[in-house]
Amino acid sequence: MQMVFNVPPNQTNKFKASSFVSDAAIFLAGVLLTLLLVWSFWSFVNPSPNPVLSFSPSSVPPRTVTVSCGGSPGGAKSASDTTTGLVDDPPDLTFYDDPEASYSIEKPIKNWDEKRKRWLELHPSFAAGAGERILLVTGSQPSPCPNPIGDHFLLRFFKNKVDYCRIHGYDIFYNNALLHPKMRDYWAKYPIIRAAMMAHPEAEWIWWVDSDAAFTDMDFKLPLAKYKQHNLVVHGLPYRIYEKKSWVGLNAGIFLIRNCQWSMDLIDRWASMGPQSPDFDKWGEIQRSIFKDKLFPQADDQTALIYLLVEEREKWGDKIYIENEYYLHGYWVDIVGTYDNVTQGHAEVGNTVLRLRRRHAEKMSESYAALWETYVKGGSGSGRLKRRPFITHFVGCSPCSGDHNKIYGGDSCRDGMVRALNFADNQVLRNFGYTRVDLLNPLVTLLPSDFPA
Repeated sequence: MQMVFNVPPNQTNKFKASSFVSDAAIFLAGVLLTLLLVWSFWSFVNPSPNPVLSFSPSSVPPRTVTVSCGGSPGGAKSASDTTTGLVDDPPDLTFYDDPEASYSIEKPIKNWDEKRKRWLELHPSFAAGAGERILLVTGSQPSPCPNPIGDHFLLRFFKNKVDYCRIHGYDIFYNNALLHPKMRDYWAKYPIIRAAMMAHPEAEWIWWVDSDAAFTDMDFKLPLAKYKQHNLVVHGLPYRIYEKKSWVGLNAGIFLIRNCQWSMDLIDRWASMGPQSPDFDKWGEIQRSIFKDKLFPQADDQTALIYLLVEEREKWGDKIYIENEYYLHGYWVDIVGTYDNVTQGHAEVGNTVLRLRRRHAEKMSESYAALWETYVKGGSGSGRLKRRPFITHFVGCSPCSGDHNKIYGGDSCRDGMVRALNFADNQVLRNFGYTRVDLLNPLVTLLPSDFPA
């Protein structure tokens, strides 16, 4: 059926004019589309032979950010939410656009402080509070554990770290890839840390924690202000390093390293004694000649750091803080037997302070931790409550392989790890209304409403 449009006589000319304009517009659009297609095709088949990336400073006015080794960028955290910066990456060129910049530990990076400062200027939502921003890094081997319960233990150790980071607002990266084929075992962490510095310029500190270490005080926070003039924080005893020259004068399984050029240079020097070096065997001999109590011939990273402190102290020593006022690294044999007494002490204080028995959201944990601190010996008040051990480190237990040091008899390693992980998990579960009465028993029980926080 034909459809007929009846146009009123007085509208005939207007209709014709509109038709003419429409036809002209369609014609011009077709011409433009044709030219655009021809230009696009020509650009595709004949691209510019000399594309140039310029790394000159952007014309965008920079936000003032101070970044240098031994100092912290930014100040107190602003109220602005850093999540707004997650979807806003300006087109301005940064070190990420430089093809010469490499994540590889074998290719040193220079002028890192300036490059990181520039990135923070272009990402102001991260610049605020950058001085306190921490990325916790940990990991394990790429393959499954030989020990039948090894993967279960690694999962629980990882959960423990995730819990701690969630409570305190830290980011965490777990790596199980070998980033350098020759740098295995304890040496494997240095390529990871080096790459993490570049991957996270927003983080002021990279915090390496071995997979066999557990946070056993979920309230305690690192006293970052204490390390304002330092770039590496490691647990140890100075007299055992400088006087005894012992290879166990410090523990290199847990340390805090500032994201700056000094640290980049330290890692380059530190890793130069590793298995990727042609001088690896020679370094083993040097280490054993200086540190007489070293038990094995291969060069290891812990002795390498002590070597730098002893033999190159003038260059590195002033920026390395040897911590021993709290358990940044706590030897598990000395610690696991104290959990019950510490728990009892906290319960006694909690039963006398009404506010500590108030239930609260997990997000409020830090405010309650500050209140607890007034009752802790050596804390912000005059209390006598014994502090929980911050980190319990199961050196020699090898949870993944199960091949623990023979000096640890029977099931001491396994039971110790179970007790430590449950002791820590009880501190998490209390905000969910549950606890374990027996640290060796996985069963949980519902807490009364006024159980101490």
